[in-house]
Amino acid sequence: MTEGQKDRAGKDCRFDTVLIANRGEIALRILRACRDLGLKTVVVCSQADRQASYGTLADTFLCIGPASAGKSYLNSDAILLAARTTGAGAVHPGYGFLSENAAFSEAVEKAGMVFIGPTAQAIATMGDKIAAKSAMIAAGVPCVPGPDSALPDDRAAIEAIASEIGYPVIVKAAGGGGGRGMRVVLDAGALHESVALTREEARQAFGTPALYMEKFLEYPRHIEIQVLCDVHGNAIWLGHRDCSMQRRHQKVIEEAPAPGIAYDIIGPVAEACLKACRQIGYRGVGTFEFLYEDGSFYFIEMNTRLQVEHPVTEMTSGIDIVQAQIKAAQGIALDIAQSDVKIDGHAFECRINAEDPDTFLASAGTITALKLPSGPGIRVDTHVHAGYKVPPYYDSLIGKLIVHAPTRAEAIAAMRTALAETEIEGISTNLPLLRALFDDDGFAAGGTDIHYLEKWLKRRSAS
Repeated sequence: MTEGQKDRAGKDCRFDTVLIANRGEIALRILRACRDLGLKTVVVCSQADRQASYGTLADTFLCIGPASAGKSYLNSDAILLAARTTGAGAVHPGYGFLSENAAFSEAVEKAGMVFIGPTAQAIATMGDKIAAKSAMIAAGVPCVPGPDSALPDDRAAIEAIASEIGYPVIVKAAGGGGGRGMRVVLDAGALHESVALTREEARQAFGTPALYMEKFLEYPRHIEIQVLCDVHGNAIWLGHRDCSMQRRHQKVIEEAPAPGIAYDIIGPVAEACLKACRQIGYRGVGTFEFLYEDGSFYFIEMNTRLQVEHPVTEMTSGIDIVQAQIKAAQGIALDIAQSDVKIDGHAFECRINAEDPDTFLASAGTITALKLPSGPGIRVDTHVHAGYKVPPYYDSLIGKLIVHAPTRAEAIAAMRTALAETEIEGISTNLPLLRALFDDDGFAAGGTDIHYLEKWLKRRSAS
């Protein structure tokens, strides 16, 4: 490490040991990136993950609590104690769990360690959807029509806002995320009941009853812009992704680049995102999420962490996003400019979940046999193996299958082959669903909206 590795406030960002506060495939992904950078690793786990094979690759593998996430992976005190005990100089939260928790980020920094992610202030700003929208408007990022302020309590004022926006509208929790805390309102008759229900849901789920209202876009696509920022004011974007194949707001398939959206169209939007990053002093990796309809982009939120779908951007940009994230946290300046970013070919990612492909109920149990595909352009990010016991306590994601090819059509063909070669026995998985989707003509044509998958599932269940 060099003496120059300091942030803009002059704080020393050097560290040689990273504590990975996560589990599963993303813990393994971060562990490998750290090892490639010559960093030591501490991996924490719950009692349910004590036999995880990736633990043998860590310099230190430490159990910090029971199987319950609330007593282990969400237990910030236990994680900080583990970091202090093992001499870790930085904490990488991965995604999910505490990755977008401003209080945890602040606690890590106050303990004298580096949080591998944005500052607590940046997380708090972008985590509050109202504050985030205000920041985006200030930077010139296009937003969904609607005020950048919380809904008042006055019924007449709420009616006036909805009328000005124009029905249908969507009511959202300011502190929401993950598809929760939102309701579509088709007409004035349903407005006040929807507001009351969403406000109470927000209070219980997110700790704040604050709501905001926007125009409801009926047939949008979900488009993302990946950004990378250092602590010296440099920022670049690494292309765009299409994540429209969703069920209940949860992504199933992602691809890069987004089909049918030229870079000269999305470029000005991306530049506005970089301006926003500089204005809020953002560091590390982040993702701007947009709804795209009728040729226009509308900002919906920013994820201030590593994304599950980051591999498709890595495959098309040639940039190791996890290593870049760690280097940014070390205070190392970006060594590439925007003009150096070249997007090559097309990539898809399939999320492989331990769940019934028809009912989507989680499927815990022992994997009795596992066969994974290989070959040019094929990548599998997973921590599971034959004999692995899938625990019932966490998210159902057990792996990600990624393919990269020169064109979208070739990438689809490669994914069909890769899915056909993938075999997982002993538990139920969504592999049959993924195979069927890659044989669907509508999906193959590209440009599907966010409702396409749910409509497709309804047609399939009716037949």
